[in-house]
Amino acid sequence: MKTTSEHDERIETMTFASVYPMYLTKVKKKGRTKKELHQVIEWLTGFDEKKLQELIEKKVTFKIFFQGATINPNAHLITGAICGYRVEEIENPLTQQVRYLDKLVDELAKGRTMEKILRVANKL
Repeated sequence: MKTTSEHDERIETMTFASVYPMYLTKVKKKGRTKKELHQVIEWLTGFDEKKLQELIEKKVTFKIFFQGATINPNAHLITGAICGYRVEEIENPLTQQVRYLDKLVDELAKGRTMEKILRVANKL
């Protein structure tokens, strides 16, 4: 399924701070921790807890959030469907990065091991 320009624009202007509480609620409901969520976010973006808190407080958009990120070189190993889209087929780089994050949070909430979520073995 291809994303529309309206969809991509909506993601670009959405703030990370507005979505972060939903991520946290989702993982905590399934017995995972804030620390694990932060570990997943840091793996994908390179942002440590201090930087993450700063970005939340500044209410940066996803566009700004990912412009400052150092995307993990193994992010391309994240595959599968999230929100009706196959992440590996999304053409807009920002939308794909946001969906990578969504997919990692989803995997965390579903109880996958951290080794699998973080693509430690370089294969899945």
